[in-house]
Amino acid sequence: MDEFDVDVDGGRLRVCRWPGDGPVVLAAHGITANALSFAALAAALAGRVQLVAPDLRGRARSSGLPGPYGMAAHAADLIAVADHLGLERVALAGHSMGGFVVAATAAAHPGRVTGVLLIDSGVGLTVPPAADIDEVLLAVIGPAMRRLDMTFADEQTYLDFFRAHPALHDGWSPAVAAYVRRDLAGTPPHLRSSCAIEAVRADATDTLIDRVTVEAVHRLPAPARLMWAERGLQNEKPGLYDESRLAAAGLDPARIAVEHVPGVNHYSILFDPRAAAVVADRLVELATGP
Repeated sequence: MDEFDVDVDGGRLRVCRWPGDGPVVLAAHGITANALSFAALAAALAGRVQLVAPDLRGRARSSGLPGPYGMAAHAADLIAVADHLGLERVALAGHSMGGFVVAATAAAHPGRVTGVLLIDSGVGLTVPPAADIDEVLLAVIGPAMRRLDMTFADEQTYLDFFRAHPALHDGWSPAVAAYVRRDLAGTPPHLRSSCAIEAVRADATDTLIDRVTVEAVHRLPAPARLMWAERGLQNEKPGLYDESRLAAAGLDPARIAVEHVPGVNHYSILFDPRAAAVVADRLVELATGP
């Protein structure tokens, strides 16, 4: 993997790139995540495509980028990455909030997108219009949200906090540890998450309430696919999606294929080697065409 910066509105966006001989795929990560959430997927791709993933605005090594945040800003940033790479059209993949990012990008720039892969993401959740965003986030993502108000004495303490996460502890690996380390900011004994809370709140508001964002999944250019995990962000069952929730979403089967990935949760769909291999195969199919 190498890293480079792309000029975007307000500063420079940090981007990770895993080399490959095939076409480029741009990937967007989750709401409190970073680009290294795709490291295990990149390994499973084994160079069949070139995977490019930014630290989204307000996270990790793009944490210094200012607002406004939200899906329109992320879409503009992804298009800036495509422009930087000289790509007129590109396939997109998104995990968790990143699915809404790539859906919004595809809906706003259909001529720039060759296909979309949504990884346990992209279909909106039902929340009351007046819901408190922080309370919803705490209920859905649990420890990942709580840590934003916490400080940690050293790197190991931060790793231990994540290693106890109900969705991560059984599948802890060097890839997960590297992903966690990338999020750290500050100096001991006052280490903290790099995520800007203002970015998290703005992005959550879009994915939960903004109708343009929530309905973007219905405007995806073909081919598109949604791959969903049976367990959720805290390893609970059901997860974000199940057959009934997806049926209620009214997805057009002519526009988006739906695939269940068994035996994994919202995080391990990317980090579990067997699941990552399945996701990688679908990504290659999407990027290279029939």
